[in-house]
Amino acid sequence: MDQDKSCIISHFSHYCSLTEAEKALLIELEESPTDIKAGSLLWEIDAPANEFCTLRSGWAYSYRHLENGDRQILEVFLPGDIIGLREFAFSRRLENVRMITDGVVCHFPHKRMLELFRQSLTLTSVMFAIGSRHQALLTERLVNLARRSARQKMAHFLHEMYLRLRQTNHDISEQFRLPLSQEQLADILGLSPVHVSRTFSALSEDGLVFRDRHNVTIPNLKALATEGEFDDCYLTDNVRPLLISA
Repeated sequence: MDQDKSCIISHFSHYCSLTEAEKALLIELEESPTDIKAGSLLWEIDAPANEFCTLRSGWAYSYRHLENGDRQILEVFLPGDIIGLREFAFSRRLENVRMITDGVVCHFPHKRMLELFRQSLTLTSVMFAIGSRHQALLTERLVNLARRSARQKMAHFLHEMYLRLRQTNHDISEQFRLPLSQEQLADILGLSPVHVSRTFSALSEDGLVFRDRHNVTIPNLKALATEGEFDDCYLTDNVRPLLISA
């Protein structure tokens, strides 16, 4: 695979500069690609957890079903993300994972990660940074669900998605594709589908966000950040100073 087209290399490069040898190690994590259709289940909760997968292309999400039948979406995965990191220390899956769009997934066993750790201090450091970032994303999601208004929830989430997409696509403009249904957005934000629609309409009336089906336009990113009380510190930190001091 062409290194310049590798989403996982773009993802890791956000944290620090990579050597050609380190890029080659990451490319190995994108071997044996499997085409996956939208809606397909990657794994179910309580299934054996013995491998990770990289998302070469497409979007996916993790979720849990509640006893009353409701669904809570926990994480949204974008191209370049590694899925299953939280289960590295567990023998069973902690959540369900399903594709949002058609995509390409590359599976690799847990032991392959240990080999990567042995071969590269830099990649090991980045992997810990990514794990820390996953934790920070979940913390922000918790605050968003529990303490922000519907407008703030939506503004914060859209701003976050824009910055995450820009990490692996530096050419992204003020318009980007958000392939999430009204129901999926509701299950991410703890709202009803009707409330999601009304919130989009309210943000549009104020000129903050415009949506045309799955295309979202953010004319003023700073204004949207203010609306959502957004602080990007949990998305912008890197491990460069740590590696330099080492």
